[in-house]
Amino acid sequence: MRVLGVDPGLTRCGIGVVDGTAGRRLAMAGVGVVRTPADAPVGERLVLVEQGIEAWLDEYGPDAVAVERVFSQHNVRTVMGTAQASAVAILCAARRGLPVHLHTPSEVKAAVTGSGRADKAQVGAMVTRLLRLDAPPKPADAADALALAICHIWRGPATDRLLRAAAGQAAAAGVRPPAAVAARAAAGRPRRSAASTDAVRNRESAT
Repeated sequence: MRVLGVDPGLTRCGIGVVDGTAGRRLAMAGVGVVRTPADAPVGERLVLVEQGIEAWLDEYGPDAVAVERVFSQHNVRTVMGTAQASAVAILCAARRGLPVHLHTPSEVKAAVTGSGRADKAQVGAMVTRLLRLDAPPKPADAADALALAICHIWRGPATDRLLRAAAGQAAAAGVRPPAAVAARAAAGRPRRSAASTDAVRNRESAT
């Protein structure tokens, strides 16, 4: 299973691609960030984010996309930018028919480090260890994107099975499942899209 993780952001959008299955060794396929100039209009920045994510999808052809779920912060301006970049990532994946899964920061931290309160340094250290890298990916956005992909590989299939089971039981009982459950259960069915490998990449590798 190949998962593309997206740590959304307007200035730096972390991207990480991980191969593996639950209970087996994981391997990093690629990592980097999509950057946009802070002084550019929001519309232009979102176009750059879209182009960058599309280039990664073209090159790596993931089976699923994992995006960090946006949560409320004190800085409303930062939240808005993060939410906009998150929506672009979801749109890019959905347009290709790829399953999209949202994971909260605490869920990702707990999956990777065992603690939902872990800091970025701890997440980076565990990502480095789990993927057998020489050093933690830089910047932190890149490491967070890899952590999202790892989290989904480990937790996503089990969650999808539970959702499909719940939807199946509801159907058998003649009860219509909640729309959110039905949608997530349907999204859990893997669908590969054709990947164009000759697309021009619009990203900047993490340094």
